[in-house]
Amino acid sequence: MTHDSFDLQRYLGTLPLFSSITEVERARLAQDCHVRRLERGRVIFHVGDACREFHVVVMGQVKLFAMSPTGVEKVIHLCGPGRSFGEAVMFMGSPYLVTAQTLTDTLLLTVERAAVMREIERNPEFSLHMLAGLARRLQGLVHDVQAYSLHSGTQRVIGYLLGGRSTPEPGSASMTVTLPVSKAAIASRLSITPEYFSRVLGELVSQGLIEVDKREIHIPDVGKLASYQER
Repeated sequence: MTHDSFDLQRYLGTLPLFSSITEVERARLAQDCHVRRLERGRVIFHVGDACREFHVVVMGQVKLFAMSPTGVEKVIHLCGPGRSFGEAVMFMGSPYLVTAQTLTDTLLLTVERAAVMREIERNPEFSLHMLAGLARRLQGLVHDVQAYSLHSGTQRVIGYLLGGRSTPEPGSASMTVTLPVSKAAIASRLSITPEYFSRVLGELVSQGLIEVDKREIHIPDVGKLASYQER
């Protein structure tokens, strides 16, 4: 997909948030949206910037992160294709609480706040979709807090590799995961160090639970990895 060939109105229809609105409504919404191609390492917004829009990753990867007073970066969230960010802050009328930066060359869709508010006034069902999306985000944050509080670093890595699944899908005992970003970014997202992340992968390899080829991680038996208990 290239920027020039990108069909904005058609793409809006593929997003759960906008799938229920009519073609006319999507055409109207598209007038207040724009798509940008951003190179790797580009800052989309800084913490403290005014928020008058929200964003959807069409292609690429974006990290949301905060910096500690000592200069240590903490990745709050990793956003891949189809993932949105910034909705909650946009509704609150508050400045951004984190910084957003591209981790790869990225195609980014931006939706203006004015367009969202207009469609909410026109279509109450649209507001329900917005609320559902925010609820899913809150649920994800609660899950993160539980993982950091109750799960070991090894369990967090396994959970990430399994995508949150604890059992294999029916008819599938194996799977292959492609790490979308660097190990350092994933480690920060899991609140562990890059060195610890590598040690966990090494331990899982030694146990025959995974096979690593650069960013490709093959899991021969999903069930065994899910049930692994570290010593």
